[in-house]
Amino acid sequence: MSIASDTITEKSGYRLHVVRTDKYKTNTLVLKMKAPLTNENVTYRALLPYVLQSNTSKYPTTPELRSYLDDLYGAGFYVDVAKKGEYQILSFTIDIVNEKFLSDPTPLLEKAFMLLSEVIFHPKKNGEAFDHKTVSNEIRSLKQRIQSISDDKMRYSATRLVEEMCKNEPYALEASGNLQDLETITPESLFTYYKKVLTEDEIDLYVIGDIDEAEVEVLADKYVSLLPDRVPARLQRDTGKEVGKEKEIIENSDVKQGKLNIGYRTYVAYGDSDYYALQLFNGIFGGFSHSKLFINVREKASLAYYAASRLESHKGLLMVMAGIENANYKQALDIINEQMNEMKQGNFSEEELAQTKAVIKNQLLETIDVSRGLVEILYHNVVSGNDISLEEWFAKTEQTTKEEVVAVGQKIQLDTIYFLTEEEVQG
Repeated sequence: MSIASDTITEKSGYRLHVVRTDKYKTNTLVLKMKAPLTNENVTYRALLPYVLQSNTSKYPTTPELRSYLDDLYGAGFYVDVAKKGEYQILSFTIDIVNEKFLSDPTPLLEKAFMLLSEVIFHPKKNGEAFDHKTVSNEIRSLKQRIQSISDDKMRYSATRLVEEMCKNEPYALEASGNLQDLETITPESLFTYYKKVLTEDEIDLYVIGDIDEAEVEVLADKYVSLLPDRVPARLQRDTGKEVGKEKEIIENSDVKQGKLNIGYRTYVAYGDSDYYALQLFNGIFGGFSHSKLFINVREKASLAYYAASRLESHKGLLMVMAGIENANYKQALDIINEQMNEMKQGNFSEEELAQTKAVIKNQLLETIDVSRGLVEILYHNVVSGNDISLEEWFAKTEQTTKEEVVAVGQKIQLDTIYFLTEEEVQG
């Protein structure tokens, strides 16, 4: 199977990834800026991309910037803030129609580069400060996004599990920042931090589409040339501290449905030889609709509105999420523990293993059906410092044996149980 991969060129201050494919009708530019998660910078980083996307020197209001995007045949422009392992990553994405499909000779790919350059290097500013009104508006919007976490109890409980489980580790920080630091940010201090980002972040630019590599190189050199050479911070690989005694945290809130979240340390990260076995372990355990958690906790015992698990591939965590009746806490916990033990003992069939391999493959293919999804898959290599192709990912997954899945399960240790409930739970 031939799947698009990236050709990587080291440029002054960043890496250029060119993915030539005729799979998509649009061309996509994705600029990713990566730095370690830190308490002092997390809220600055959460705010910065939203200030940059609001306006620029050339397009000083948001309506003017959005109107320009409309003129480019409805080009899309998005920003995002996320964490992968103990890095906080800023993403700037431009989707634009491939001019090959238009009779209009407008050089749309060059226009996309121009716009990205405008957003990143030419923000609207007053001297050595961002525009005050822009910063004020975006602080208000970010404040609402942070506050909304506590309103979404599913997300709140997942966040709280990570805070408790990873206390005193950078991963405990929420990528959207915190309210206390937000109150102290000024247009001047944010601009100072912006200059630090341009100097210190690890920066990768992906260009995906039916494109000419030589043309992309010329455009990249022309429009992304203001970045100084840098030696970005790279963290030592850390897949978690040893678990002593597992923690149990029960928190009371005004919830009709209890939220049970459980965190395990896997001590395996993307790029490790047994990562593929861990993906399969998670898939059979709780990752998909045929998994043990879904069938035994939700279907057979009717204890959960939802029950699933997921991996944090760069931090080495496996997390279980279940929505249950408040009174069913102990029973649900017992069944989840039982399913984990069943997995560790190899009590699953070759058919379940084969089905999970097929679902993982289909999931990866669905992800790369859109260009931004392909970038997310390719970017795993940047975060982990590995070079694994999708072909290799598929092949290693297919080759993984039941014995290897059982072996990786022996590494997994229960760390923290978090339960959000409306009533006192009797111990």
